[in-house]
Amino acid sequence: MKLLILDAGHCLSLALARACSQRSDTELVTDPTIGVERDRLESLKPDALIIPPLSRPFSVTPAAVIEHAELVEACMEACQDVGIPLVWCVSDQLYEDGHPTPIDEHVIPAPRDDGLRRLVKTGDRIRAECPQHLIVRVGPLFALEGTHSWLGELLDTMVIGESVRAESDLTLCPTSADAVAMALIGMLQQQVCGADAWGSYHLAGVEPVSAYTFVCMVRTQLNTRLEGRGEEVSLGEVKALSHHHDQPLRRVLNCRRVLEVFGVHQKPWRLEVGRMLDGWCEARDADAASEQGSST
Repeated sequence: MKLLILDAGHCLSLALARACSQRSDTELVTDPTIGVERDRLESLKPDALIIPPLSRPFSVTPAAVIEHAELVEACMEACQDVGIPLVWCVSDQLYEDGHPTPIDEHVIPAPRDDGLRRLVKTGDRIRAECPQHLIVRVGPLFALEGTHSWLGELLDTMVIGESVRAESDLTLCPTSADAVAMALIGMLQQQVCGADAWGSYHLAGVEPVSAYTFVCMVRTQLNTRLEGRGEEVSLGEVKALSHHHDQPLRRVLNCRRVLEVFGVHQKPWRLEVGRMLDGWCEARDADAASEQGSST
């Protein structure tokens, strides 16, 4: 199976590259751009084109959101012309108002924000015009490296002693970019083998948690590891924000369908954070040893 993913520096693209490098049945081609022409699709002939999510559409400029939507639609048209399936990963932020219970796939987002509505319009076009598609709605992605990596950004900020702000009244499902990458490979392998299970799927981590609690847990685990290594680092504090004073917001995706159709289980974010922090510490040790070696 050959896959093409755009935006090579995105944390999901890097995660997919790592996952594919460990397999003999999946080839990955990464493209540094965030768009693709028909001629390139025809020459590469991938089994699917993957577009990483605009991870925080509510926090970027309207122009950036519109640009992303237009590029996705241009990619969809190119895929239609060449006959290549499209996989578009979408941020859970499109469910702007959340829901008191987990949100099922058939619930189409209906945000009030103009930029988010533009993304919903793109999704409507894909569903109407591109039969071979996967719209994969993901929770807030976290990884150690790449754009939109969140966890890497948190660690960098904490280690230099700067404070981090996070919402205490927003419940969500942090989602490992590595877990999403592995799930996409599994889903597309089944599609290539004839599963023919196109449509929309939710792919987020288990254990809903407030953004504030998630960040606090990251800080606690980081501090524990640093202390265990004998390092004394004054980590930045975590400060709680409250943006939903009248009613706390729950933005939790129900991921039952991806389990029923593809057998994909969601990974607990605590385990994934712990694994990534172990990797971060190992890389820190390697950097320290390299610096010590170069100075002797």
